[in-house]
Amino acid sequence: MRVTPQTVRDEHAWVRDRADVVVPVLNDTRDRLGRRFETTVDEVAPDAYHREVDAVFADGEVAVNVAACVGLLRDLDVAGDYPGFVVDEVLGRELAATIAGGRPLSLLAQATFHVADTHVDRDAAAEADGAGAGTAGADDLDAALAAGFQTRLPGWNWREGESPFAVDADG
Repeated sequence: MRVTPQTVRDEHAWVRDRADVVVPVLNDTRDRLGRRFETTVDEVAPDAYHREVDAVFADGEVAVNVAACVGLLRDLDVAGDYPGFVVDEVLGRELAATIAGGRPLSLLAQATFHVADTHVDRDAAAEADGAGAGTAGADDLDAALAAGFQTRLPGWNWREGESPFAVDADG
């Protein structure tokens, strides 16, 4: 795999155009987690997803890594699938973490990836244009995009407002 600035631009466009698949998975994941943690989580609209995709790809150091993971997962296939289970999971977790940002969000995105991944239908992912039809990485790619973007986007009550753990160095 060779990643160039054009590769990054192409993957940016592909991820951005994937809103019709990723946003429903993202919102379903938020709904599941909200019920599990007894809280209401705001839904994400496609335009908010688009803005956040643009923000991720505006940071060149992040963009090149996201583009590489997306490209790998789009093409990843393993004969018989199961022998490749580890590599698509690792790439999915890392993609979600990279999209989410630094700690603690990267760790939350990795955990969320597994929640989303268990609810993404591989066949539905493969049906969507350009998803890597029939590849082992198709469902992991959609789950990773949903987990990463749902983690970095606002809508969780605990992330609203100032943290009670922040230290005021002047006071």
